[in-house]
Order: sequence, then structure tokens, then C-alpha cells
Amino acid sequence: MAIKKSELYSSLWKSCDELRGSMDASQYKDYVLVLLFMKYVTDKGGDLVDIPEGGSFKDMIKLKGKVDIGDKINKIIGELAKANDLNGIITVADFNDDEKLGKDKDKVETLSNLIEIFENEALDFSGNRVENDDILGDAYEYLMRHFATESGKSKGQFYTPAEVSRIMAKVIGIDKSESQTDTVYDPTCGSGSLLLKAANESSHGLSIYGQENDNATRALAVMNMWLHGNPDSVVFQGNTLADPLFKDDTTGLLKTFDYAVANPPFSNKNWSNGLDAENDIYKRFEGFGIPPKKNGDYAFLLHFIKSLKSKGKGAIILPLGVLFRGNAEAKIRKSIIDRGYIKGIIGLPSNLFYGTGIAASIIIIDKEDAQASKGIFMIDAGKGFIKDGNKNRLQEQDIHKIVDVFNKQLQISKYSRLIPLSKIKGVKNDYNLNIPRYIDSQEKEDIQDIEAHLKGGIPNRDIEALNNYWKVYPTLKTNLFKQNKSPNFWDLNIEKDEIKSAIFTHKEFITFSQEMDKIFTKWQTRNTIYLKDLKEACLPKKVIKEISEDLLKTYQKKELIDKYDIYQHIMDYWAQIMQDDLYELTADGWKAGNAVTRLIKKATKKGAKDKDIAGIEGLEGQLIPPDLIIREYFQTKQIAIDNLQIEQDTIVAQMDEMREEHGGEEGLLTEAMNDKGNISKAALKKRIRETGKRNKEHSEEFDLLKSYESLMATETGLKAEIKKALAELEEKVIKQYPKLKVEDIKTLVVDKKWMATIKAKIKTEMDAISHRLTERIKELAERYETPMPKLTNDVADLTSKVEKHLKKMGCTW
Repeated sequence: MAIKKSELYSSLWKSCDELRGSMDASQYKDYVLVLLFMKYVTDKGGDLVDIPEGGSFKDMIKLKGKVDIGDKINKIIGELAKANDLNGIITVADFNDDEKLGKDKDKVETLSNLIEIFENEALDFSGNRVENDDILGDAYEYLMRHFATESGKSKGQFYTPAEVSRIMAKVIGIDKSESQTDTVYDPTCGSGSLLLKAANESSHGLSIYGQENDNATRALAVMNMWLHGNPDSVVFQGNTLADPLFKDDTTGLLKTFDYAVANPPFSNKNWSNGLDAENDIYKRFEGFGIPPKKNGDYAFLLHFIKSLKSKGKGAIILPLGVLFRGNAEAKIRKSIIDRGYIKGIIGLPSNLFYGTGIAASIIIIDKEDAQASKGIFMIDAGKGFIKDGNKNRLQEQDIHKIVDVFNKQLQISKYSRLIPLSKIKGVKNDYNLNIPRYIDSQEKEDIQDIEAHLKGGIPNRDIEALNNYWKVYPTLKTNLFKQNKSPNFWDLNIEKDEIKSAIFTHKEFITFSQEMDKIFTKWQTRNTIYLKDLKEACLPKKVIKEISEDLLKTYQKKELIDKYDIYQHIMDYWAQIMQDDLYELTADGWKAGNAVTRLIKKATKKGAKDKDIAGIEGLEGQLIPPDLIIREYFQTKQIAIDNLQIEQDTIVAQMDEMREEHGGEEGLLTEAMNDKGNISKAALKKRIRETGKRNKEHSEEFDLLKSYESLMATETGLKAEIKKALAELEEKVIKQYPKLKVEDIKTLVVDKKWMATIKAKIKTEMDAISHRLTERIKELAERYETPMPKLTNDVADLTSKVEKHLKKMGCTW
């Protein structure tokens, strides 16, 4: 069976639950990640490392429940570390620490549970066929992101959000690298995520170098390199500014690299500790100036620039203040700009990073083209994000748009612009790089028109602002509006309640919708063929890239449609469902029926036979879930069950209503009800006996009780009928799986599941178009429908009426 990312992530996070509470996330990550490493290399059976006797995860399994489990785990890890020169990397966490893991029985139970979680067959990496797709590396990234989220403001800086890392890797030309010997460097590498994203941009990889000040974080980085298939990466521990460890053997100066990426600590006040900046032997500040003593942003930037080869390229994350702060920093900024080193600046949303909530920017450095530089390309991407818990997060569409715009140097109003160096250096701006000076990203103000409020009618300015719609629906405008008696004003030609209907039924709207359907169908046809032709061991990431890029290209330059919105739909579906499907397909091929059959047998052994079909363990998450089988083969039976359910719900509602109406004090059903306001079958029968056979005193209560009894009997019968029907349907579904041929499976998965879902999601974009137009027109109509003179007259009329009534009542004023 395939390792599904969702199951892998769930299992890993469950392991964190065992430790959460006993220690901080910045500490328990060390335990979880070491166990993940041990499990992975053990399952690979020596393919990645030498596994000595007594140095594997299998040896840990034997320790469950034993009193010396913590000490023995340390020894097992130590054996593996000794055999592979990993001391100080996988030996950082102490599994015998009473303070963190508890004492005696508590520690034994915690560690035994941890081992059992990793022992889960869902985490068996030995048969995984998608090593090249980096499933384990992604799991490591998943954990790092969650650890960073939980570690708090001061301890989450070891991790750069993957979305930002991807942008940086894609805007410095790594895809043009011609050799694996090309180098990439990160002077403050944290857990190594930035370096790995950069190296992955090259089809043949890169030689990786990094330095990290914190020893435990350096250990994370080394493990990260191993789990991503880069064991030869060089990651040193030490203070990059005071003691840079990558040096040129000949000159003694800094070693230089082809590419560099970095996310250094923001505005570090202690950057000069251990460093004589005035006499820096590496000449990092020579010709630029010394950064302020209490702010290290430019110290890291100058180190970064000095570490690049003469044709080197890099991207570094720094706070926005770097772009405009004065004094010593202004002087350094001027020197960097005059040398032409800055190719571009990308302004990011605030609250993206785990160590801080402030907004930051990516500064792109390009030494190769510095002399020929004519300007700096700026992007204001500050508004493109979604909320994700207490942080902001870039979506797939935001990442793709930023990368496309930067790499193609596309100038888009309110978003991106190439700023000539002459403008930046001029008297007005004086080398200030603050993005709002050059890009006005503010939305146009929705102006209230005084004349329209006085005379009525919708201003022509507001109608023309919808011109992108009128270009697609040229006659819709005259259908919706008519000329007002005043020049440059319009009135609605229809009632407000008819706006949506008028748009939806308009010929040009229908025609445009049909054209969009045809566009999707062409994409669907091409990619259906591609998807149905997939074989075992296909690479899921390669697959989604192929079909999503084709979708993006398909919707390029289409009126009213933002291609990146379309792209986001398929990427959301990929993350939610399709990714797991592809990993299952990679492992088992299209013969998914066999895998499902095994799960059914396993589930029925555990007593799932009489449960609702959705309750069969593991079945819902499979390539072909039960609801897909039902829709395709047993729709009639499902409709019959749904109708029975509706009937039951109606009966239950009637019973609820009767209890509500007759259950209060002295209510006719009160005597049959319990403290919670319910009526049991036994209590109902007892009360019916007590009231006798329609005697005069209780005749009304007796009739009501009998009516309730009849409803209860009907509901009981319906319950039994539904249960029986579900059992029969479940049996039919289970028997249907083995009957599926490969072509049936392809049709179900590609046509009925993937394509049908993607089509429905993209259809929402068309609905959104009409909704936005409808709401705007309705807003304008309501804003100006009652002119001020009419309001004044209406107020005067009402005032007169009120005064007359008050006089009749004898009031004076």
C-alpha cells in the first residue's frame, strides 16, 4: 500500500501529542524528528546509511514497556551515529531525560507510545516507490512548519515558510544552472529548508553549503539534508558574522558561491559581538560603510553580497525598514544601488514569518548584470495572502503570480513596476527604496456623487467603471440601464430584484458561459488522456505540475477570468484529495480494487459489517471511495434510502413539535416525559395505561399519547428499514469493487471524481462573475434611488402627520 501524505502527517503529529505539555515545541521537535530519521533509514535497509547491529529502529521496538527504555534508545541512536559520523546530529535529544519525559512509569509509557506510533504500518517506507518525489522531505517540512507555529515568537525563527522559500528559489535563475557542481549557500540556514528549495530548482541539484549559529538547529538542518537525499551537503555550526567558516583557501577571504539564499534574524542588536567591523579581515564592509551597532540587517546583507561570485545571484529576506531607513544605512544602501547589485524587491504581506509579525521584503541580488542595470523591478505583493490560524500564508496562486511577474518583468498596475535607477537616485527619492513611493497599490476610492444624491440617477463614472463587463456583454448595459433626464446619469431599466435574472438569462452572458465551458472541455480532454495513461511509479508532483500549468495556460488572457484564481482551484483540490490519490496510484497502479478489497476484509474482521458504509475503516480515503461506487452503480437505491431518511426526519420533527407544544407545566405529555424532555417507549406505554381507555378526565391526553405512540412506531419501523437498506447497499458496494476492470477504475477516478470536481470548482468562478456584477449594480441603484429633495419632502410629510397626531392628543411644544 502507498504511504499517503495525509496519513503520514497525521501519524507524525500524533507523536507530537505524546510530548506536548511536558516540554516546549522547540524541544520536542528534536525527539520526533530523530525517531522519524531512525524509522526511515531502518526501513530503507541500509540503502542510505550503514545500520550497525543494535543501531536500528527495530531494536527500539523491543524496548517497549521496559524500565530502561530511555537509556537503551540513547545507546541505539548512538550506535547509528557512530557508524555514520552523525554524532551531534541525531544525538542531540536525550531520551532518558526525566525532566522532559517524566520519571519511571510515565517515561516508559511516553516512549513506548512514541515507538508504537512510528511502528504503524502506515509509516512503512520500505516499499515506498516515490523516493524521487520527496514524500519524506515534505513530511519533515510539515513538522517544521507546525513546530515553528507552536514554538512562539522567540523560537520559530529556525524555519522559513515553504511558500516564501519557493519564491526565492525561483527568482534567482537556478533553473538555468548547468552543473551539479554549481554551489548554493545560506549564511543563516536554520533548518535548511531554504537551501533545499533552492537546490530543487535545478534539474540536477546543486552543491549545498550552510552555516547555522544554533547547534540544535544545525542538527535539524543536517537531518533535513539526509531525508531530502542530500547527505553530502556541508552545514557548519558557528556565528556567520564573527566567525564565517567557509573561506577561500588561497586568499583567506570568504568563499564565494554561484547562488545564495538567506533569511537572517531581523534587526539583530548583537550582530557585532565578537566582530571588529572596522578591521574586518574579510572586507565585507569595505567601500560600503559600517552598519549601525544596534541593527544587523545590513551586516547580513553585506556578508551575503560578499559571499557571491562575480556573476552570483541571490535572494535575501529583510524587514521593510532596510529599504528606507536613514543615516549609516542610507549610505550603505546608496553604495549598493550605485553598484547595480539590486535586481528586484518583492514586498511581502505582514505576519508571514514565525519569529515576527512585521512585513518583510525579498531583495534579489544579481552581480552578473550589475553593470548593465538600468533599474530595479519592484513588486507589491502585500495583499496576496489568506489567514491561516494566527498567521498569514501565501496561496499557490500568490506564489505563481509573483514568480511569473518577476521572471517575465511584467508591469501590472498597482502591483509591479520597473523603476529606473535615475528615478531612484533623483533628488525626490534620494535612494529611498520604499515600495509605496513607486507603486500605489491602494484601491480606488468608491466616491459618493453629490449631484446624483440631489437629482437621482447613477453617475456615468460608476457605469464606465464596469467597462470590463461591457466589453464582454456589449448589449447588457443598455438592457440594464436607460439614460437619465440629466446628462451623464443613468437609471435602472428593470426592477432591483430582476438584476440577477437579467444577467443570467442575457444572451451574451449565456454565450460567454458556453465559451468558457468549451475552454474547460478542451483542457479536460487533453488531460484526461494524460491522466488515464499514468503508470505505476509515476511522480505525483510532476503530474500536478503538468496539468496545473496547462490549466493556467488555457485561461491566459481570458476576459473577466483571473487565471491565477482558476489555478488555485486545482491546487486546493490537489492538496485536499488528488495528492493522496496519486500516491496510491503510484504504489498500486490502476488496480485499486485489490487494495480496497484488502481494506474491506480487514475492516469486516473488526466488526464493521453492520455499520453504515461510510464507517468501514479506511474505505472513504481510498482512490475509489464508496460514494463514487454508489453514484455510478447504485444511485436508485441511494435515492430510496434518502427518501426513507426524509420520511424519518419528518416524523422526528413532528414528535419534537408535539413535545415542545405539550411538554410544559400541565402539558398533556408532561407526565410521560423525563427530566431531559424526552419520552421513552416504556414511559409512554405506562402513561397510556394510567390514563385508561378514553375516560372523560383524560380523553384528550389519551388521544395525544396514542398519536405520539403511532409516530414512534412509524419511526422505529423506518429506522429498521433504513438499517436494512444500508446493509444491503453496503454489501452491493463491497461486491462491486472486485468486479471493476482497469478501464472502469480509470473512468470512475479520472472522469467521475477528478474532472467532475475540478469542473464544479471552476464553475464557481463564472457564478462569482455574475454575483460581483449583480451586487455592484444593486449597490449603486440603492445608493441613488431616493434623491435628497424627495427625502426632504418625505420627512416634511411625515413631520406634518406626526404633528397633527400630537395636536389631537393635546400635546404642545
